[in-house]
Amino acid sequence: MAKAVRKQALGRGLSALLNDSSSEINSANDKNADKIVGSIVEIELGLIDVNPFQPRSYFNEEALNELASSIKELGVIQPITVRKLTGNKFQLVSGERRFRASKLIGNTTIPAYIRIANDQEMLEMALVENIQRKDLDPIEVALSYQRLIDEIDLTQEKMSQRVGKKRSTITNYLRLLKLDPIIQTGMRDGFLSMGHGRALIAIEKTEEQLSIYEKIIQQKLSVRETEQLVKTLKEGTSTAQKQPVELVETPKFITKGLKSFSEYFGHKIDIKLAGKDKGKIIIPFHSEEDFNRLKKLLE
Repeated sequence: MAKAVRKQALGRGLSALLNDSSSEINSANDKNADKIVGSIVEIELGLIDVNPFQPRSYFNEEALNELASSIKELGVIQPITVRKLTGNKFQLVSGERRFRASKLIGNTTIPAYIRIANDQEMLEMALVENIQRKDLDPIEVALSYQRLIDEIDLTQEKMSQRVGKKRSTITNYLRLLKLDPIIQTGMRDGFLSMGHGRALIAIEKTEEQLSIYEKIIQQKLSVRETEQLVKTLKEGTSTAQKQPVELVETPKFITKGLKSFSEYFGHKIDIKLAGKDKGKIIIPFHSEEDFNRLKKLLE
């Protein structure tokens, strides 16, 4: 099977330009820059430095080995992108997985697009390229958006134009960063989706967020079930805040009977009224032995 990207050595003219120290090309305005920028050339892996601005810090080893096997069979289908540094050196802008996988199988060169960019442009390109990936978790995307805001000083409106995403989409991702770190970690590990996270944002109290998060994991709740759980919790809280609790007077027959219950079971017995003549009798226990004792009394 033919390889999707035909390996091509540096042409004599381009090779001479890249190696000629007397005609250093460091910006788009330099002489002959137009002959280099945008070219696809086969570059030695040893001449390429990794990108210090790479927003992705974790590379799945199994996925990397699968990519390495694919490259060994088919070659590098999509060239990486590099920027030219001083001398005959380059730095990765995007494609670190392809770069690492090529090294794994012992390749010495890799096809690459050549660009010229300063550090700020490098960071922006790396972040934008990272956001476009399909295999990122929601928190990773949110952190990339936040870095564009903090380090590139982009507004959400400008960022929307740069990355081709709706402003509302960007806002939804950024809001995920308000979740408790434990929940964020759960999203990064794939225990819950962005939909779950968006539902949990509606809960203000951290302890309530974590309580629902545990239920999502334990009961394997869907996004819709989570949304309903959050809705029920919020409606209950809202009702409790708006309506004062009405104190129900305990009927005399219950007051008299409670003493007998307490003496019989050896505990203070509580009741929970559900109306004038309805309710529940609550019998507490304090250990396994105590529970078994009460059980015998009821047999």
